Amino acid sequence: MTLFAGKIRTTSRLWLLPLFVAGLCSCSMNDDTLTVPHTPNQAAVASAHPQATKAGLDILAQGGNAIDAAIAVAASLGVVEPYSAGIGGGGFWLLYLADQHEYRFLDARERAPAAAHANYYLDSNGEVNRDRAINGPTAAAIPGQAAAFDYLATHWGKLPLATSLQPAIQQARDGFTVEEHYQRMLGFRQDALRRYPASVSQFMQADGSIPPQGSLIRQPDLANTLQRLADEGKAGFYEGPVAEAMVTAVQNAGGDWTLHDLQSYRVVERSPIIVRLGEHTLISAPPPSSGGIVLGETLQMLKALDWQDQSPIQQVHLLTEVMRRGYYDRAHYLGDPDFVTVPTSQLLSPNHIRHWLKDLPLQQATPSVQLGQPVQQDEGFHTTHLSVIDQQGNMVSATLSINLPFGSAFTAAGTGVLLNNEMDDFSASPGTANAYGLTGNDANAIAPGKRPLSSMSPSFLVSDDDAAIIGTPGGSRIISMVLLGMLEHLQGKPVQDWVARPRFHHQYLPDVLEHEPGAFSDDEQKALEAMGHVLRSAGRQYGNMQAILLDKRSGEVTAASDPRGIGMAAKLPAPATAVAQ
Repeated sequence: MTLFAGKIRTTSRLWLLPLFVAGLCSCSMNDDTLTVPHTPNQAAVASAHPQATKAGLDILAQGGNAIDAAIAVAASLGVVEPYSAGIGGGGFWLLYLADQHEYRFLDARERAPAAAHANYYLDSNGEVNRDRAINGPTAAAIPGQAAAFDYLATHWGKLPLATSLQPAIQQARDGFTVEEHYQRMLGFRQDALRRYPASVSQFMQADGSIPPQGSLIRQPDLANTLQRLADEGKAGFYEGPVAEAMVTAVQNAGGDWTLHDLQSYRVVERSPIIVRLGEHTLISAPPPSSGGIVLGETLQMLKALDWQDQSPIQQVHLLTEVMRRGYYDRAHYLGDPDFVTVPTSQLLSPNHIRHWLKDLPLQQATPSVQLGQPVQQDEGFHTTHLSVIDQQGNMVSATLSINLPFGSAFTAAGTGVLLNNEMDDFSASPGTANAYGLTGNDANAIAPGKRPLSSMSPSFLVSDDDAAIIGTPGGSRIISMVLLGMLEHLQGKPVQDWVARPRFHHQYLPDVLEHEPGAFSDDEQKALEAMGHVLRSAGRQYGNMQAILLDKRSGEVTAASDPRGIGMAAKLPAPATAVAQ
């Protein structure tokens, strides 16, 4: 296996500038490292599905900017990739606004309904009812995706929302073709989907079986809901007939949503995490995402360790150790900043980095329990990501989710809206042992109106010379995947290498170094085990990274879609193959 050849192009001095302000704010700095002053020679879109990428290109061709195109891509993904995201879910949006030289972060994460509370999923014996937390309307938080579309179009788009949503509306009416990946995702959740007639009629054959390849999945109810959103904006989803139909369906099936839950939903602008890393600067997602903080910590630790000068095995060891420490902080300190105090500045401070490095063994694995009190946080793994740049230099990195494949498996009858099961991203039983015998985190406990902690990590990595747009789905593995992709970029590797490189992951607990099959040779595995690492194959490849690179010196844009998935990266004007190189 080829690990990390060459050196990171950074200066030797370690310093940082973390910026975090909760609430409505933006980030604007007079520093070329944080701007994209050179006009790209082409626009580009990278997403997890060819039809979604084409939707974004269509909107760019109609004069839309990167924000308009990103809305079109996201809406399309919700139609053609219903196992990953949709209008019944939410996500995080990281933007660069070229004319203002500003970074903006939009939190459209789902919120717990007002009826939720810390013991919402505990039965009479104090045990977590996993079925209630994962399946059906009791698992669904209030969606944020529709509100994000309206906010993005109103504040930063060039085209009306109705124009940007039109490709998705058409795709929902005309249908998309079932392929092997859709069948596989449906297979994971078919038993849960069969419980709900509206889900069966929308995604399966009449008898509840998996549709054959080549058949069409049409979603006329979803098309009507998207059209109402297009015509009426946010109110078309969170008020009126659509909202009433969703609440009725949820309550009839045992859920606790109210019309007030929907009407009171708001997206929140937050200041992105910004960490200086010598020549490069990380711009990433703030809480309730854990991505920006963990990426900021791990990149700083690696820089101080001069990891790029080490042998390949030593590099893997150091990467594992910094992941272990970053994920420890994630588990212990992070949550919704509107409900808990997140010590962002302290976690990103030089003192905290030195604290973690002080006892980091250079030749031996650290048992995770030695770091402190065990805390386990589980997270759904099926999400999607999109990256967009336009010819004005506007950039979007957005990670979107409904949590598990096909979310809660519950479709609100008459709306076509497949609901998320993001409530399972909360700590369902804080202060008591979970199925792993580990204690839940109070910072991420369930509360009315609260947003669950997430690993979704839409990010930029910028310098005087270039700007990278990067992100991926993958649950708790998202952060480690984005980290590995960024390290490829920092060594000057092409964008295709970022998305294709073999992946490994450590998240503090369980105390295992997880890896894709074939990521390590037999000799490499033995060497890592001799250092005390416990290795475990994930049993499959994972992730679906979408990435774009702008070379500021030449204006050249390159884009790539993860070869593990069925996505497409393309530039405008699109070449005949519609695939960017």
